[in-house]
Amino acid sequence: MLQVDSLVKQFRIRTGPVDAVRGVSFSVASGEILAFLGPNGAGKTTTIKMTAGLIRPDEGAIYIDGINLSTGRNGAVGRIGAVLEGSRNLYWRLTVLENLLYWGTMRRVPYRQARIRAFDLLEQVGLLDRAHSTVQTLSRGMQQKVSLCQALMHRPTVLLLDEPTLGLDFESSEGIKHMVQALAAAGTAILLTTHQLDIAQQLSHRVAMIRDGHLILEGITTDILEKYSKPMYSLVTPIPWPLHLVDAARKTVKDVTLISPDTLQLLPEDEDVDAIYRLLNVLHPHPLLRVERHQADLAEVFQQVMAKGVLA
Repeated sequence: MLQVDSLVKQFRIRTGPVDAVRGVSFSVASGEILAFLGPNGAGKTTTIKMTAGLIRPDEGAIYIDGINLSTGRNGAVGRIGAVLEGSRNLYWRLTVLENLLYWGTMRRVPYRQARIRAFDLLEQVGLLDRAHSTVQTLSRGMQQKVSLCQALMHRPTVLLLDEPTLGLDFESSEGIKHMVQALAAAGTAILLTTHQLDIAQQLSHRVAMIRDGHLILEGITTDILEKYSKPMYSLVTPIPWPLHLVDAARKTVKDVTLISPDTLQLLPEDEDVDAIYRLLNVLHPHPLLRVERHQADLAEVFQQVMAKGVLA
């Protein structure tokens, strides 16, 4: 659905040229959510603006359903929907319905079809009763749902989402997440940018990370999390670990640490896969609540990758 090929963008400022994006390539397939992540100033926003057709790349190409965004602009742009961070998606003094009809007809949806589509979308997000309310009277969560509706009026095949859950309460955030997942399940290709890494981890099928204009990590989310997980175990007991057991554990297995009165941590050396079993034998029959293997989260991966600053 979306193919980004070797994008390059340079800006000229008083102090000289700045390379904002340097050869970025990625793709988003039908039914897939790609989380596009990076710190402020990494080139993320510039890449998104080029993908949306708002600015032209100096080099490279963007394809929407196989159509080059530069040479087949009208056909390609009509297949993109976008929800931008902030309040730039809607006219606040217009009603919800007026906004949807305006954006729908701007995207060449016939008026009658636009009305049907607008009411259908509002029913899906639970805002049918607010169709004639002005946008400025809605809560932040409601406004974000309406923004998503306007982006879907013309049934885009590619959806660009910039911070879709930022500043929302739990219930509103969950509603947006469910909508995004349903859209992907229906075949929409979704490019998601967010600083909320827990949201990115929950929603994404794949992750791409950018730093200093370079794409430094890209892959399947679950594979990346597994790659950065450590062979480290935590053994949690309902009562404090007796010191004589802790001493016995340290004599039997190296790198055993008491990190709290009820938790022992094991980080085996040289991928010693049998270490956990030897440790359990020593600790038996002291009661255990659980044994947990370390599982990296996306925030941990992001921190490590950005600190390295090299292609991963």
